[in-house]
Amino acid sequence: MNVFTAIQNRRSIRKYSGRPVEEEKLQKILEAARLSPSASNLQNWKFIVVRDPAIRGRMLEAAYNQPFVGQAPVILVACGTDPKSVMSCGQPKHSIDLSIATAYMILEAVEQGLGTCWLGRFHEDMVKDILGIPDEVRVVAVVPLGYADESPDPRERKKTEEIVCYDRFKK
Repeated sequence: MNVFTAIQNRRSIRKYSGRPVEEEKLQKILEAARLSPSASNLQNWKFIVVRDPAIRGRMLEAAYNQPFVGQAPVILVACGTDPKSVMSCGQPKHSIDLSIATAYMILEAVEQGLGTCWLGRFHEDMVKDILGIPDEVRVVAVVPLGYADESPDPRERKKTEEIVCYDRFKK
């Protein structure tokens, strides 16, 4: 599979089978994050792999009780360890760096035949409490990972002409 095919095939999975994720597949996904670019190559991040069923159960509550969070055999949590650092363009480094790393992990998951869903709905303080994450660290992404028990159709996307401008911004 090439990268473009992985991009085309990626879906937000909200129903997982009980099949465990093989260690070698998980390690490839984590390696994709490790190899991803970061500002000044500082890699100011930590990735927490949550596999313990009791902890995953507690994460369900932190994720507004979205049932699929508890179904996934693995939950990946991406943390920024230097959230005060800002790029000269004004963007927070941790948010950008971890968005790239998380996208790389998600695409590698597709390559490995696994499904994910990047959560935008979770209580950061609860996640920190459950996982023992220090106050000064930010949780950027929570991603359930496992074998899909559904095959969602592709969602409609805007046409390229609607989202791309050349040389100048145009409404």
